[in-house]
Amino acid sequence: MPPFRLFFAGRLISLLGSAMTPVALAFAVLDASRRPTDLGVVLAGQIVPQLMFLLVGGVAADRFPRRVVLLGSHLGAGVTQAAVATVIVTGHYHLALVAALAAGNGVAEAFASPALRGILPDLVPPESVQRANAMLAAARNACRIAGPTVSGLLVVTIGAGWSIALDAASFFVAAALLARLRVGSVVVGRVDSRGGFRDGWAVFRGLPWLAAGAISFGMLNLVNVGPWNILGPALTQARSGEAAWGVVLSVRAAGLLVMSALLYRLTFRHPLRAGSLFGVVAALPLLALGLGASLPVLLAAVFVGALGFTLTDITWETTLQTHVPREALSRVASIDDLISYAAIPLGQLLTGPFAALVGARRVALISGIGYAVSKLAPLSLRAVRDLGPAGAAGPAGAPGPVTKSESVSS
Repeated sequence: MPPFRLFFAGRLISLLGSAMTPVALAFAVLDASRRPTDLGVVLAGQIVPQLMFLLVGGVAADRFPRRVVLLGSHLGAGVTQAAVATVIVTGHYHLALVAALAAGNGVAEAFASPALRGILPDLVPPESVQRANAMLAAARNACRIAGPTVSGLLVVTIGAGWSIALDAASFFVAAALLARLRVGSVVVGRVDSRGGFRDGWAVFRGLPWLAAGAISFGMLNLVNVGPWNILGPALTQARSGEAAWGVVLSVRAAGLLVMSALLYRLTFRHPLRAGSLFGVVAALPLLALGLGASLPVLLAAVFVGALGFTLTDITWETTLQTHVPREALSRVASIDDLISYAAIPLGQLLTGPFAALVGARRVALISGIGYAVSKLAPLSLRAVRDLGPAGAAGPAGAPGPVTKSESVSS
């Protein structure tokens, strides 16, 4: 089996398992503890270690074979999930134990994420990176649609613990496929792959479009994740009924999937410019919530917004993988992840108090405006506007046309 097909098969299996986990874990913890705060502790116990170890994971994925790092991280995730399933199935739930296992799972994800982003250019030629990303995005979005439904059925029929056990099994199956993956060696260029974080940071700083893009994503996550996930259900229910939020999420998933399919064929001469210009429509759902739009208008905004969100995601991922030296790609990706995701907990913590102070609709409206401004801001930099298409990087992942001497950009 060709390397990318083997990799894709492993990702599809683990993505489906991971998409099932949130529903199963929520029911498992709530049924065992009867305390909603326990679920919050468990979820925080996973995301915090993930953020803490991201940079370490990036260094590891550049220093050691990425296939080996992925194999270890998938086995680690499988073991932690299997342990959680065992605790739930046997009726030995204890908050500290489940939170500790969730932390272990977060550490495994911290090592997996940079390696996953770094290994793709080793599996396909530069001109095929966007197609590969589009296929992976389509698989991820399809799993987001199917995973919660399947998990819900499994929770009802066999129990939440066994549903989590299936997620653990998916990691082990994916690890078995990754063990068969054969990846060619990376050609070491001007960046020493044996270097540590400092060398990766030097590459990150040397590509100014990258810093601006990462900061932009950080601001987007600050104003989007908390308001959308916390205020979205309440505002939608208040105006359109309890079932409306499920419809909203289904329409959003459909939009994500449609754009993933379109970008298998569609390319852009200036991908970051296109990502900023078209990606600004991802602010529409928050604006619709803030303006008290009717359900049909909200659904249209959500669908169009999902198109822009996916276009931004895929063009950014492809640009990163084709313009950053491969031997530093995982370190750079981990820095990008940390800057992009670090503000999510802050946004989640601030959303509730801010909504209580000025009103939920006003917070949604302000967040939508903030999203649009943050998305368009990088266009003020020439390096963002003029960066060439995917594949502009030379063979073996040599840097593309952007150099340290160019103007600051995303």
